Amino acid sequence: MNVHAEGDGELVGWEHPDEVRRWNRENRTRAYEDKRMSAAEAVERYVDDGDVVASGGFGHVRISTPVLHEIVRQGIEDLTLMGKTTVFDADLLIAAGAVSRVENAYCFAHETRGLAPAGRRKVENGEVEVVSEASNATLQWRFLAAKMGVPFVPTRILNGTDTFEKSSAKVVEDPWSGDPVTLVPACYPDAVCIHVDKADKYGNAVIEGISVEDPQLAGAAKRLIVTAEEIVDDDELRDRPKDVEIPFFQVDAVVEAPYGSHPGEMPYHYYFDDDHLEEWMELTETEEGTQEYLETYVTGTDEFEEYLEAVGGAERLAELEAIENYERPESGGPEGGDHA
Repeated sequence: MNVHAEGDGELVGWEHPDEVRRWNRENRTRAYEDKRMSAAEAVERYVDDGDVVASGGFGHVRISTPVLHEIVRQGIEDLTLMGKTTVFDADLLIAAGAVSRVENAYCFAHETRGLAPAGRRKVENGEVEVVSEASNATLQWRFLAAKMGVPFVPTRILNGTDTFEKSSAKVVEDPWSGDPVTLVPACYPDAVCIHVDKADKYGNAVIEGISVEDPQLAGAAKRLIVTAEEIVDDDELRDRPKDVEIPFFQVDAVVEAPYGSHPGEMPYHYYFDDDHLEEWMELTETEEGTQEYLETYVTGTDEFEEYLEAVGGAERLAELEAIENYERPESGGPEGGDHA
């Protein structure tokens, strides 16, 4: 193969596909078994120091906050984060000292709310290293290659950009046309958390809104923790098989977590808690403020339900539900906002 150019970024999360297949045969089962457990138990079992990790959802939408909190509570550290569309989740883990390395597409800002004080500070002072860069599509296709069980996928992106120079991709000669084509390497995260609308106890999961890259990410993950707004009987999901985008055999743990995306949005359920996100942005301007936030809402609480009480409990959550359901169009989809 004639290689025209290679990026200088570190190759993160790549393994030989046959080695991953062998690992899956030895460490995972396709048995239809009950995988329900608490977030604390799931993290204790499936997330280790030094892992390559990734978080599902998009921006502040459909994040798996119970798992993020448990990673912090359990003192897990030296993680490498695949920062595609992660925002609050990435900033929280970085702020808490759980992450030491990042492959970055977009994780140092809070969209229209502003730049991420904690994440940027940790990178600028050398506590967190950006080891490689990517576009959003690049990381999604890295997960796609892993899900397909191939070492790379060919694309027509990155070539000629500064992002390519900092990536782990290669530009090669297409053997048919002779034109340059970019090869994006597979990525197999050690541990992934994805928040969904519904799941059964076996791990079959439904995402009611846009799934973004989560079907690819689920297929790439070596360990997958699914948190769900609701755990339902498997007969309900058998009646709608086309809606099950994450099948049970890709899932290692199922955690029932109503309001599990707070302070992010869960389309069709509740809106962003902008007051809480504003509090995060203000407090994380300093290390002292960051520690105050963590002690108040994360390390100072024993479980996610206690966190929900700390942010306002049932009254505040009802307010966020009311915003989400305000003047919903007849089509049934959410109106306006940056839903995903």
